This record gives sequence, structure tokens and C-alpha cells, in this order.
Amino acid sequence: MTATLRGADIVARTLERAGLTDIFTLSGNHIMSLFDAALDTKLRLMHVRHEAATVHMADAYGRLTGRPGIAWVTGGPGHANAVGALFTALGQESPMVLISGHTETDQIGRGGFQELRQVEMAAPVTKAAWMATDTARLGMDVAKAIRLATSGRPGPVHLSLPSDLLDARVAADTVIRPPESEFSAPEVPLGDAAADAVIALLATAKRPLVIGAPALATRPGRDMLRRIVHSLSIPACLSEGPRGFNDASLGAYADVAKRTDMVLLLGKALDFTLKFGGPPFPADCRFIAIDPDGAILDRAARSRGLAFGCVADTRAAGETLIARGRGIGDAGWLAEARSCFDDRPAEWAGLTSRTAGRLHPAQVFHALQPILARDPDSVLVCDGGEFSQWGQSILRNDRRMINGVAGSIGSSLPMAAGARVVERSAPVVAVLGDGTFGFHMSEIETAVRLDLPYVAIVGNDCRWNAEYNLQVRDYGPNRTHGCELNATRYDLVAAALGGHGELVTSAEELPGAIERSLGSGRPAVVNVMIESIPSPVLRR
Repeated sequence: MTATLRGADIVARTLERAGLTDIFTLSGNHIMSLFDAALDTKLRLMHVRHEAATVHMADAYGRLTGRPGIAWVTGGPGHANAVGALFTALGQESPMVLISGHTETDQIGRGGFQELRQVEMAAPVTKAAWMATDTARLGMDVAKAIRLATSGRPGPVHLSLPSDLLDARVAADTVIRPPESEFSAPEVPLGDAAADAVIALLATAKRPLVIGAPALATRPGRDMLRRIVHSLSIPACLSEGPRGFNDASLGAYADVAKRTDMVLLLGKALDFTLKFGGPPFPADCRFIAIDPDGAILDRAARSRGLAFGCVADTRAAGETLIARGRGIGDAGWLAEARSCFDDRPAEWAGLTSRTAGRLHPAQVFHALQPILARDPDSVLVCDGGEFSQWGQSILRNDRRMINGVAGSIGSSLPMAAGARVVERSAPVVAVLGDGTFGFHMSEIETAVRLDLPYVAIVGNDCRWNAEYNLQVRDYGPNRTHGCELNATRYDLVAAALGGHGELVTSAEELPGAIERSLGSGRPAVVNVMIESIPSPVLRR
């Protein structure tokens, strides 16, 4: 008898062969064959409570490892639930693959069960999206998705798998197994001549600046930027957030931009976060762009004009510049820019609450920093609006993940759980507001069930504070409405779901609450009652 394989087995074994055995998933009719196939492999299925959480967990996995996180969801409404979360991964250039079940191929266009134009839905928030059409080639489809997610500018990729292809059996000798070369693409290097041209241009500038892409918001990426600074003696920063020159982690960033006369965009798109190259950049500031995507270079050239542009992978280009450049910058300008990026008002050290029973956000993060600093492998997840901005401004941590250029919120709890899959011992801490907590509070049960402990510090000011402050700023204090929330006991929510909870209403209570949460060995929520104040804006 001729040996046969199901399509589902081909998919599962291909992922196992790629070493991608951590699968974030939520069950559903279209993918139950994949669940069955996983039993005969080393795949570990981590079952969540909402499909968006599978994407956020895979996103965190991709950011921390550089390998694509894998999410499995069912078709139709399951896919629709997952798609919105892809926008966060896309904005932060995070490698991951969303594999969705799909209605049977012979029912497409006929009103099949949960039929949806899934590829068209996913296309705007992914690098690539397509539907498989041949059971024997499913392994090739999976390998292609992995390759695309990690090559060039990393990002999310979507693959729809019709359930009849997953259920179908084909002769084993007809299965097209991807060679190793299909799982990854060779790096696109920055040629020596191009690197020398970039370095020569930078050497002509009095106040050059390197701006890195969100894909560099990793420990290796941050380290590479530091080595660029050391090698070239040119200041560098990482543009990873949606607030641009008001990025709370970059101090007086706008002051640096106002003075620079040349900018090297290292994989960073000339987008809204950089005001498309307009003010505060001076009118005579020149731009150099190195990017994995030629279309992004063309867009920058149309928007502002480029002194030089070339296609190369971001990390490969950075390493070449480090190897070929030596001390071309001015020590005075480097010191001045560093001072701006590190600028924090001295009075922050003494900020305290003016409201009984509530803390100032700065008090929360001054207490948290020593805990993060204990272990260099600590992971910090910052999510949400004003409270998180205080955290990003005060806290120092290389393994940090934020909601990113997309400006979306709600990802922090599943991302913390996804981070714990990667980091098994060091502290994993999520910082989020009370509005944000509501998006995925049920995923605390997921983390309890899967033994993925973390500490979530919730700044509870009983409102959607970022939007409230927008109303105050744009319409006046007498025009605020629709942003109030209850003083909910989120700590008790965590306890009810099997986690650990702490309520904090004074600065003296906070260190002990965090320590008990870390020591609990469970997903923990520290519900901190805080003053409702705007995020810090650091402009001189």
C-alpha cells in the first residue's frame, strides 16, 4: 500500500522541521486537523481565549527571538478576530506567521461555512498574504511564509489553509518538501562602495544623526546602534513609537532634530513619526536612506529628496558601516545629542501625588526600575497611553517591547505571556493602563493554565486618559465625556482567574506588592491607583 500524508501532517511536520514548535492557537472547526496532526510531532500548542491573543503572543516571540512566531486560528470569525492584531506586528516590523483555516475550496464563492475573503482582509496588515491551493505543496507554502516573515524588513505574513486541503491525503512520494534554502533568504548586504559613499557623506556633515527602524527595537538591535555610535562617533536613536518627536523614551528628541544637518535613515521609513522630513528638521537638512524595500526609498525621495539611497538589509548595512567607518563625527555634537536624549527634569525624582490614596506615575516607575535592573535579561512590555509613556520615559531596559508605530493598545497581557515562553527565568513585567487591561484580561487564565508567570502593573486612574487629555486639549475642559471608567478591582479579577492580585494606594505599599507578585510564581496584577495626569512632554 502506498504511504500517504494528510495536508495537516505536512504543515505540522514542516513547522517541526523549521524548529518552530511553539504554536499560539485557538481551536475551531477549520483547523482541528492541525490539532490532531500536532499529536504526532513535538509541536507545543498554547491555547488562548481570543484569536487576537495568538497574534500578540507570536509577535512577542518574534521580537525576542528573531524567529517567526506562529499563530493558528480558525477561518471566518476566528481569522477576523486575529487580523486587527496584525497591525501592531506590522508597525513594529515583527516576524510572525498567521495561519488561518479556510472554507473548503469547492465551496468558495458559493456561501461556504464561514466563508470570508480572508486574504484580502489580511493583505493591508501583512507583508504578504495568500491561500494555499495544493495539498502536496503545503510545506512549500509554510516555508515561503517563514522566509518572507524574516527577510528584508521583517513583518507578519498570512497563509490561509482550506480545510479540504488539510484533510486530503496525498501519496508521500508526491509531497514537495522544501529544501533548507526555502526557509530563509540570503541577506542583502550593503556593498563596500555604497558603504563608503554613505560614510563620506556623513563625514561632510557637522551634526549628523542616525535613526534606526522599529526592527532594531531588540537587544541585538539596540546593541548595534550603540556600536554605530562608538565606531562612527555619530549620535543614533531608535524611532519605534507613534508619538514621533514626543517619544517619551528619547528625551528632548525634537531639539536634536532641529539642529541636525544630515540624517541617515537606517531601515527607518520617512513617515509620519518623522513628520515626513519636515520641521523640526531644518529645511537644508540632507537625508540618506538605506532600506530593504526599494518602494520605501522611492517614497522618501518623493517626500523630501535623498542625498543618497540604496537597498540593503538593515542589520547587514549597520554591521558594514561599523566595520568600515571610524570616528568621523564631532565629539561635541555627540555629547550634546546624548545629553538631549538623556534629558529628564531633575524634579521628576521628587514627584509625588497630590491626591490621597493615589500615586503619581513617576513614583510607580522609580520603584520598578531597581527590580528590572537586577537582571539584565528582564523583559519589559509597555502598552497603552499616558501611564505607559511615563514608564517609557523613566525605565531603562534593553529587552523592551512597546505597542509601536501602529499606536494600537491592548497587546500587553498576551505579549507578556508570549515573552515568558521565550524567557523562562528573568522577570517579565507589563505596564499598562486600566482601559488597556480590559482588552485581554481573560488571557490571565491562559497564562495561569500554561504556567507563564509575569507581573502586570496597571495604572488605574478610572478613565481613558489619553483620549481625555485630547478632549481637554482640542475641545476644552468643559467638553470631556465618554472616557470615564469605574474604579475596578483588577487585582481581584486576576485572583478570580487563578492569578495573584495586589491593590496599591500608597507609595510605601508598592515595592512589597511587586516583590510578592514576583514571588507568587503566577501571573500577577498589581492594581495601582494613580493620579490622572498627562504624559510627559520633553521639549526645551
